[in-house]
Amino acid sequence: MAFESLTSRLGGVFSGLRKKGKLNEKDISSAMREVRMALLEADVNYKVAKQFTDQISEKALGEEVMKSLTPAQQVVKIVNDELVELMGKGAGQLRLEGTPPTVILMCGLQGGGKTTHCAKLAKMYRDQGHRPLLVACDVYRPAAIEQLKIMGEKAGVPVFEMGQGDPHEIARRGVMEAKDHGYDIVLIDTAGRLQIDEELMDELERLKKDFANRTILVVDSLTGQEAVNVADTFNKRIGIDGVILTKLDADSRGGAALSVLSVTGKPILFAGTGEKVEDLEVFHPDRMASRILGMGDVMSLIEKATSSFDEKAAEELLKKTRSKKGMDLNDLLDQLRQLNNMGNIRQLIAMMPGGASIPDEAIDEKAFTRTEAIILSMTPEERRRPDILNASRKRRIAAGCGMKVEDINRLLKQYEQSNKMMKQMTKLSRRGRNPLKGFPFS
Repeated sequence: MAFESLTSRLGGVFSGLRKKGKLNEKDISSAMREVRMALLEADVNYKVAKQFTDQISEKALGEEVMKSLTPAQQVVKIVNDELVELMGKGAGQLRLEGTPPTVILMCGLQGGGKTTHCAKLAKMYRDQGHRPLLVACDVYRPAAIEQLKIMGEKAGVPVFEMGQGDPHEIARRGVMEAKDHGYDIVLIDTAGRLQIDEELMDELERLKKDFANRTILVVDSLTGQEAVNVADTFNKRIGIDGVILTKLDADSRGGAALSVLSVTGKPILFAGTGEKVEDLEVFHPDRMASRILGMGDVMSLIEKATSSFDEKAAEELLKKTRSKKGMDLNDLLDQLRQLNNMGNIRQLIAMMPGGASIPDEAIDEKAFTRTEAIILSMTPEERRRPDILNASRKRRIAAGCGMKVEDINRLLKQYEQSNKMMKQMTKLSRRGRNPLKGFPFS
């Protein structure tokens, strides 16, 4: 999980500060030393870490903080503000050209996830109502073109390719194809190398000069400061508009995310958070700062829920809850599948306030799979009418899904509780009362 070690270390620092009624200069100095060490362990650039803690110290030693009734909370707020500043104010925006197509040059080293993230970005734009076209200009790496075609199919985006030809000619023909057929965004997947070399840079410079409106660099966050060095080199040589950090979900340190903007002057635009084609997020510095400080990321959680929400199914479920019959186990299965489509349960919990501090062993990643197996082991009639499940039926279901009768009983109890809660909420809404009163955002 991204920033796991940094979140843990910072949590310990702030916990120590909260135990003190008042803070003095020595307390601040000691805390900032710990923060700097935590940043360095997270593989943040040394100069960035030092400047970051110096700025916090200067603000934390101000009269407003030192005389505050809650100085520790004031320090946390300063750290949060400085983290946002460090990663860039507001979400990085990649401005599209007024006259289509906007041609985006995707570049990076081999193994950084460039080809995969071409397709991920294409899907994101397609979901926003654009008509993207992928152009296969990585003609050197074995199977690169085939990989882009497979990923393009998963993203629902067409791929223009001419085999192992001249990348410059393929790009030219690809842009013409976009103009002729009304595609408003062209994503050019370029060749990568195991290391930066003149041949790579010369080819990218030519492609950018002749075709590209925007240039995005894809780097692997797991390489830490090497990712920052790569970004700096590409920016100085060809000029980039922003960065996609891949594998951010697997980087427990997160140093690259905290260093890219300060070192290169270019923002992180998107973050890869998984292996699926939809696992790409707009990088929001304020939300990321909130995650780092263990305060969750409720806005991103709501966005994930909204994108996975089936409005038609929800209306049908509401009708059922208003009837005497209520929802059945098919409805429960649909709800669980929608929740599962939101992503990895560990990531979802980490977005909740305090969720990052919950240990992995306390999270049952396979709970959805077991519940689905139980319900699918039932007959259609049993799913519609759970009340007919007697002892012999439960034994048969348990044998069919490889579980115990106790597991079946536990699921049925959860189902009954869910059904009861849904009916109560429906009654409250009928009476004109808000069933979510007292909850956040109600």
